Amino acid sequence: MSIRLAFSLAMASLWYRRRVLALVTLTLTLSITLLLGVQYLRTEVKQSFSNTISGTDLIVGARSGQLNLLLYTIFHIGDATNNIRWSTYQKLQEDQRIDWLVPISLGDSYRGHRVVGTSDQFPEHFRYGRDQKPELLAGEWFSDVFEVVLGARVADQHDHQPGDDIILSHGGGKTSFSNHKDTPFRVTGILAPTGTPVDQAVYVSLQGLEAIHIGWESGVAIPGRTVTPEEARKRDLTPDAITAALVGIDRKVLTFQVQRQINESQAEPLSAILPGVALSELWRIMGQFEKALLGITGFVVIISLIGLIAVLLTLQVQRRQEIAILRATGASPMLIASLHVIECVILAVSACGLALIVGAAGIAGLSPWLLETWGIQVTLRPLNQTEWLIITSVPLASLIVGLAPALLAWRGSRKQGLGHVMPE
Repeated sequence: MSIRLAFSLAMASLWYRRRVLALVTLTLTLSITLLLGVQYLRTEVKQSFSNTISGTDLIVGARSGQLNLLLYTIFHIGDATNNIRWSTYQKLQEDQRIDWLVPISLGDSYRGHRVVGTSDQFPEHFRYGRDQKPELLAGEWFSDVFEVVLGARVADQHDHQPGDDIILSHGGGKTSFSNHKDTPFRVTGILAPTGTPVDQAVYVSLQGLEAIHIGWESGVAIPGRTVTPEEARKRDLTPDAITAALVGIDRKVLTFQVQRQINESQAEPLSAILPGVALSELWRIMGQFEKALLGITGFVVIISLIGLIAVLLTLQVQRRQEIAILRATGASPMLIASLHVIECVILAVSACGLALIVGAAGIAGLSPWLLETWGIQVTLRPLNQTEWLIITSVPLASLIVGLAPALLAWRGSRKQGLGHVMPE
């Protein structure tokens, strides 16, 4: 008998037992979707992490570990161990090897979003992805002490538009009982989505942060000592310290020289880190967890394939009459055995196809939530080489596991004939 006939017989057998095998296919589909989804998200999250910052040669902050410095300056996670004196920042500005500096000052929040004090150097020099600069979706960058620019997700989540007034809160937590209600800020611009933590931040001037803290001590406003916005504008709002600074080196070959000199500074304990190196270390730490998760989901697929074998072995008892008829019509034991292998492969290929559809629908549905909640941009794209390898490995594995019921069928069919058509 031809391969076409064997395939037709296998399809007819699967259709006859479709109700039982549909549950097995569903289980296998979900396990493949989970395995493929973990690998897909793993790749996308890594790419998202890598795209968070680009074009910045050094990040300078108070003496601490490079991961801590990276997390609180770029990802807005955690808090700084200390600040940098403003005089130190000015000395960095005077360094001829440094092309540009972007000051970063943290410590306040707006409804759980980090407030980032910076300057007009931020939109000019900050880059993400493939050297992309943050663009304004609406309005313009702040130019006054009490003006603010919102990240895309902040504006969308709280339904803000240019011209709205907002009140910042003291401290970086999601909930604060100390609000700067005497000094509201006016929204002048909204940044376009970037898929980075920029979308979750609120940007004000360094002078604005200084102004709202006039008359505050230990996180509390002292009655009678706070000032109005008009009074604040008349004062010297030069900051005493900032949290960190992003640094661009004019000649890239001098990056390590500048880094070493900053790290060895005797005037103030500082840390200068390479963003790319810190991102690699962060991903290496996280990679241990995602590899373990990938291994666990791999075992889920194996268990599903074992369940497929168990079902096929159970169905063999019910197929004695079918096999006896096939043997009586001239089917060889090898053909009988091949039916089980073909059925396993067909079920696996069907599960893989369904997994691709379910996975694409899941990514399309979850990507807005991931972007809003975690600032991770996940988009639909063609599968890469590793993901195609995962997909193709499942039918190959099913072919191997299908050999067990095939061998039993081959041995049983050699002795089976028409005498077994009717039950004893």
